[in-house]
Amino acid sequence: MNPPDKYQRYQRQILLDEFGTLAQEKLSGARVLVAGAGGLGCPALQYLSAAGVGTIGIIDFDIVELSNLQRQTLYSVEDIGKPKARAAAEKLKAFNPDVLFHIHNIKLDSKNALEIISDYDMVLDGTDNFATRYLVNDACVLLNKPLVYGAVLRFEGQAGVFNLADKNTNIKTNYRDLFPEPPDPATAPSCNEAGVLGVLPGIIGTMQAAETIKIITGIGKPLCNTIISYNALTNLFYEFMISPAKEINPSCPKNAEEFRKFDYDWFCGPHEELHEITPAEFDLLRIQENIEIIDVRETGELPLVNEFIVIQIPLSKFEEALNFISTKKKIVVFCQMGKRSLAAVRMLNERFPECNALSLKGGIEAWKKYHL
Repeated sequence: MNPPDKYQRYQRQILLDEFGTLAQEKLSGARVLVAGAGGLGCPALQYLSAAGVGTIGIIDFDIVELSNLQRQTLYSVEDIGKPKARAAAEKLKAFNPDVLFHIHNIKLDSKNALEIISDYDMVLDGTDNFATRYLVNDACVLLNKPLVYGAVLRFEGQAGVFNLADKNTNIKTNYRDLFPEPPDPATAPSCNEAGVLGVLPGIIGTMQAAETIKIITGIGKPLCNTIISYNALTNLFYEFMISPAKEINPSCPKNAEEFRKFDYDWFCGPHEELHEITPAEFDLLRIQENIEIIDVRETGELPLVNEFIVIQIPLSKFEEALNFISTKKKIVVFCQMGKRSLAAVRMLNERFPECNALSLKGGIEAWKKYHL
């Protein structure tokens, strides 16, 4: 595309005194990753592409479904069954061939997030679950990348900017300053469970695109350390500030190694925290105390454990073996993934209220991964 055509496409924003050709060039040289090509990602992608952001990454491992079309207006009936990231890129490329699109048709996780996000200047979070929000936030903190946040549920939505220092105060907050710990899944329904008004993601996603453009070009005042909440029923906006936590969140990964070992699905999932112990705490406990370790997996389950002495009592036989288990020592129970061991701990605590029994978080697989 030659310069006259380029100026014609973006003429209306170049005409703005606060914008001009310099801001347009900044957009052209920017690299933005949009995490999630759903309700929030669709409008954000459309407006970032229209504005002329030079390189846009789209990461989403989901496929288009009929129920998406009520709010994800980038797709049509013909796209049902197609990967969202690929379908979105095809539509957007036809809309603006100036933009280079990178398709990441994979699930963002602790193993690949740092590598993927490091290739971009900033991230726009259009994800719809707490596990991925914490993961994206922590990766952006470690990589020092601005994060444009958005969330919607029923008739309300939020938008804000994390990990970007305020120009006046130099204060910088992140998602964990807003939510130090994830909510109980039982009290935090998703859009799939509680529903969402179709136009709401369009409003919030467009606000996210606006914040992204402001950060790239340096115009205006981004919503750093600020959350704007919008209610579509009352048409009211509410703004509140976020303050940095006084102490470092102990559950937040401090470096890339800890990040890659962090299990975000478990962190945000339902579990009995009072009766669980992390692999690191388990290692320390084995050094400091004389404990009983019980394996409730069935005979023959892998991986084998020869790093410490265990008593094997399959969960299927655990209840009948309760009277033969000594409760004088502290007990740590493990299984493959951490679910069966929780059931065994419940049995122990119900039969012996004075028993100090703990379940190994994530099971023996998590412990083995921790020592890789």
